[in-house]
Amino acid sequence: MNESPLPLTARRVEKPKIGDYRRHLLVCVGTRCTEHGESQALFDSLGEKFKAAGLDQGALRVKRSRVSCFAACKGGPVMCVQPDGVWYYDVTPANMDRIIAEHLVGGQVVEELVFHRGPGQEVA
Repeated sequence: MNESPLPLTARRVEKPKIGDYRRHLLVCVGTRCTEHGESQALFDSLGEKFKAAGLDQGALRVKRSRVSCFAACKGGPVMCVQPDGVWYYDVTPANMDRIIAEHLVGGQVVEELVFHRGPGQEVA
């Protein structure tokens, strides 16, 4: 007997929910970005760093996500801050601390670490 699958209209999918956030940080953890896991270690450190800077809740909350590849494989770790459209390279732990303090908390882009800007923006 040939049983037909349920029609798509019968499938009920719950609408996801995400808490409010001000910025979304996308960190490349691909193996071509860094060879020795530096990007993953950077990503793993962000929870505590965000908590210490007050970026884990409230009006300044920053959401963070791993991506497998940005196709920007030089100078890693690389990451992008949205909706600002700012792309950073050489994001060492010390440079991440600067980006958190100056950009994510203070609102000032760390220009010397920027390698690209989103559409309609210029790199200094």
